[in-house]
Amino acid sequence: MSSNQLFETSGPMPGTVTVTGTGWADAAPDLMVVAIGVESRAPSVDEAYTAAGRALSAVAATFKGNGVAPADIRTTGLGVRADLVWRDGEGQRVAGYIATSSLSVQLRDMESASATVSAAAAAGGNDVRLHNLQLAILDDAAVRAGAREAAWRNAQAAASQFAALASARLGRVVSVAERGPGAGPMPVAGLQRAAAVESVAIEAGEDRVEAAVTVVWELVSES
Repeated sequence: MSSNQLFETSGPMPGTVTVTGTGWADAAPDLMVVAIGVESRAPSVDEAYTAAGRALSAVAATFKGNGVAPADIRTTGLGVRADLVWRDGEGQRVAGYIATSSLSVQLRDMESASATVSAAAAAGGNDVRLHNLQLAILDDAAVRAGAREAAWRNAQAAASQFAALASARLGRVVSVAERGPGAGPMPVAGLQRAAAVESVAIEAGEDRVEAAVTVVWELVSES
């Protein structure tokens, strides 16, 4: 599909028409990237780290047990901080410690992705935090080519209209320039706490790749 975005009838040289056309192509995502982690509270640093490590190991093991390759599981964060509370007459006090750790997981089986995420969340218990989901097209070359074709047709149609209005027709192409990046992964609303045993349905829908091209044509007089 395509839509007109910008037209310039005054080209960079006499006897030309410059048009920017836009277009897009849609395709179903075939990759889900999950940001998931744990947050464990305990009276001591060592206990908090141990609890967080145990919970995250259970999460990672569940992903692997559901067919996720080790190469698709990456540690992205690790930290510990004091759990501070305010008490009347005492001020701010250290009530314990909070250890956090997180993973970035790539799920390539979209049909089982929802159930796999839920199983991993359940394995880690109440300490699990599901931060974010992103849906993407793993190999978007064919989709991007379709978007470029749509953008070209959009630009050509508009340029032909301008040429006709100027009592001329399109001649050779003087220059072509692609403008702007295409679409990236689509974020899905994240959940700060996730420990449900039953899977949450995730509708993948379609991802959109956009393209824009600026083309300069010569104008040839009809006379």
